Amino acid sequence: MSLTEHPSPDSPVLSQFSLAGKTALVSGGTRRIGLEVSRGLAEAGANVAILYTNTKPSDADKIASDISKATEVAIKAYKANVTSQPEIEAVIATVTKELGNGVLDIVVANAGIATHYAGLDYTPEQFKEIMDVNLNGAFYTAQAAARIFEEQGHGNVIFTASGFIATDMLDVHPKEWRDKWFGMIPAARLCKPAELKGAYVFLASDASSYITGANLVIDGGYTLP
Repeated sequence: MSLTEHPSPDSPVLSQFSLAGKTALVSGGTRRIGLEVSRGLAEAGANVAILYTNTKPSDADKIASDISKATEVAIKAYKANVTSQPEIEAVIATVTKELGNGVLDIVVANAGIATHYAGLDYTPEQFKEIMDVNLNGAFYTAQAAARIFEEQGHGNVIFTASGFIATDMLDVHPKEWRDKWFGMIPAARLCKPAELKGAYVFLASDASSYITGANLVIDGGYTLP
């Protein structure tokens, strides 16, 4: 939501969390955190474009269909490589036209990969791969969305940052590392992806109308001083 807009002071608080009539896009939306974010936005009423790269097209379409049937909103899967600026820009333009009837309200730059190499052992190719997806891909996604937002006068970008969430992406790290991290979490457990849905809905909704440029830390107390 643009900071120049604000919900009516008379609107009930729960209504401010509704995304009914909104169009959202989630990169990396078929697996792990992205899948739950896609589901959460749909449960809040948004029509959702799910972007994927490595998921089989038939599987991505089934995921979209299953969420749509459960939530009764429009969900569509789009294949896109976030490391390609022209490709992600074209896909976001297509989503805006096809799913949003010319309007795009919410973009979640969520696509990411994990690697595990000693700092001294990273090759230029390995470093480039993770930066292309996790940094450049997020920027290209937000940049393409921002061009649309500027034209229409409103919009909302949410970035997914790194964290210890209970998905198979953690398996790339040695068990002793994971055990050490786990021991530093006061909550004494890892966060499940579905627990993040509410945070994303909040950030995508009118309920967060005066939040911008902020970090919402969800880590079970890991970063407490």
